[in-house]
Amino acid sequence: MKDIRDYSLDELKDVFKGWGQTAYRAKQAFSWLYQKRAASFDLMSNLSRELRKKLKENFSLNRLRLDKLQESSDGTKKFLFALEDGSLIESVLIPVKDRLTACLSSQAGCKFSCGFCASGVSGFKRNLRTGEIISQLLEIYYMLKDSAVTNVVFMGTGEPLDNYENVLKAIRIINAPEGLNIGARRITISTCGIIPGIKRLSTEGLQVELSVSLHAADDTTRARLMPVNKKYPLKDLISACKEYAALTKRQVTFEYVLIKGLNCSKEAADDLVRLLTGWECKVNLLVYNPVDEFLYQPPEEREVEFFVWLLRKKGIVVTLRKSRGKDIDGACGQLRAKYLK
Repeated sequence: MKDIRDYSLDELKDVFKGWGQTAYRAKQAFSWLYQKRAASFDLMSNLSRELRKKLKENFSLNRLRLDKLQESSDGTKKFLFALEDGSLIESVLIPVKDRLTACLSSQAGCKFSCGFCASGVSGFKRNLRTGEIISQLLEIYYMLKDSAVTNVVFMGTGEPLDNYENVLKAIRIINAPEGLNIGARRITISTCGIIPGIKRLSTEGLQVELSVSLHAADDTTRARLMPVNKKYPLKDLISACKEYAALTKRQVTFEYVLIKGLNCSKEAADDLVRLLTGWECKVNLLVYNPVDEFLYQPPEEREVEFFVWLLRKKGIVVTLRKSRGKDIDGACGQLRAKYLK
């Protein structure tokens, strides 16, 4: 049976119409799924017994299996979920002041093999369905009970723009007033730089945030860290990002992980300034969180401070992000990789 969470409200209305039911009844069922977050068709008490039976006969509403939950001293929670076929995915819940951010996976594994990220260590298995993406967020809600997620980031395992259709459908359900009703500007898609996906996203009419993993401002270093750069080099990537910013009137964010001896020198800062000066963008800097499978190490604190100072001196908008979950396999894919060894 198909997962009912794979269906948009309009698709569910079409199903109900085929059953001789009104669109209003479909909207009630949708409300149970997302506003009331019912984990069983039997809980949908304002639907008739016959309609609930019909739903159970035609749809599944299975929960993800939680294989592991780790909680950091900083309050970050990391979930290892098992899908029905045994695939493992990660989700993270990050509390920061007045925000509660859920970081969701879009694929089981990753095919892009970034040279510092554990997500692709065990290879790529498959795309997640829309319902599997949303179920991560629902499981977090079940745990939170009275609290609410304020922000959603597609920055877990996998490349969101490589699973474009399912990710965008999930975002529309998360954003919909009848769905989880999280504002589009509180939803971020993080990409390694899939140019066709960036171009397509610019035409969707969604005010979501775009975050691009940069990590180096010269092609040689970036290709070493991110093989995707060979297909989508920096010149073309930056051009696509400028076009996205112009079309959407949204500021593009560049993620930049500082790695000792590789991308945090004065020369690297100068390259970054040349690449980003003169248009609407900002940089999120993050100190590298070591992963067992790679030899990279974080830079010294003084190197980080100098790099930040150099960028700000040249007018680049910079935020130095605090690493979260260092004591709980906090980097993307770390927990999953450990369990797949």
